[in-house]
Amino acid sequence: MEFRQLGQSELNLPVVTFGAWAIGGWMWGGTDDEAAVRAIQRGIDVGVTCIDTAAIYGMGHSETVVGKAIAGRRQEVLVATKCGLRWNESIGEHFFESKNNAGQEVTIYKNLKRDSIKYECEQSLKRLGIDTIDLYQCHWPDATTPLDETMEALLELQQEGKIRAFGVSNFTTDMMRECLDTAPIASDQPPYNPLQRGIEADVLPFCVEHNVGVLAYSPIAQGLLTGKVTMDRTFPDDDVRCKRPWFQPKNRKRVLDMLEQVKPIAEGHGATLTQVFIAWVVAQKGITTALVGARNEKQVEENAKAGDLKLAGDEVALIRRLVEELGDPEP
Repeated sequence: MEFRQLGQSELNLPVVTFGAWAIGGWMWGGTDDEAAVRAIQRGIDVGVTCIDTAAIYGMGHSETVVGKAIAGRRQEVLVATKCGLRWNESIGEHFFESKNNAGQEVTIYKNLKRDSIKYECEQSLKRLGIDTIDLYQCHWPDATTPLDETMEALLELQQEGKIRAFGVSNFTTDMMRECLDTAPIASDQPPYNPLQRGIEADVLPFCVEHNVGVLAYSPIAQGLLTGKVTMDRTFPDDDVRCKRPWFQPKNRKRVLDMLEQVKPIAEGHGATLTQVFIAWVVAQKGITTALVGARNEKQVEENAKAGDLKLAGDEVALIRRLVEELGDPEP
């Protein structure tokens, strides 16, 4: 497993990080806690030694599961989590309506005010069962809170020893520039995969220029690029993928046809499509690590092997050409 320094921080991350959204069960079709714990522990065994979660994933459930999995192994892992999304507390910017794991309606608010961040940090530390969070990230920007207030709160938590480094997620370049006027953010966490390359226009060049690490989420397009989401696959209403454009039948068929052209690359490396696309993401300039979800030990083992896969330059270029020819999803 290759490791890379995260921006100007002291953290060295594996190029494949365990993404813990799915194991929280929220908007992802349920969860199996025992399988999730085994998956995280197996991931640590095979080099996936960074785990990225968030308070909002299952309204605390993902963090609790991560805490169980790393108990007794804290020194072997880096723990990244996020703040800024509160549920059923009407303080901050209204985000959207959702349901919790029990099927109850909840309202999600963005809140990056100083007191809220400090409260959330304490709650996350308790759920995770740790004394210090390695990387604490602002999950989404909050238009109701000045960025300097947010950054000052994170600096205070760092000075108190409750977090080692901090970053942002889903922030624009202008927002990151403003953050850097107050504090040295270590990272940004944007969506990025061959089907979703918008950050190449501005975010990636900005992060390279300012030495801000990048944790790319959704590197295999929520499973679509694995080739395992066939035409007969259906998704329940509580699975976020059921309404995503690329998962609609006519668009899914186009992706599956494109994947047929990528299979020779995978076969040439003795690899799976999953591994090829993860390797493609981490081969891009500016990417520190790819956040890849896993529900069981088999999946995390497959993901980990991508950390050793090196694509040739012409293979990286061919995949880019194929996805560019694919274009955007049809409405």
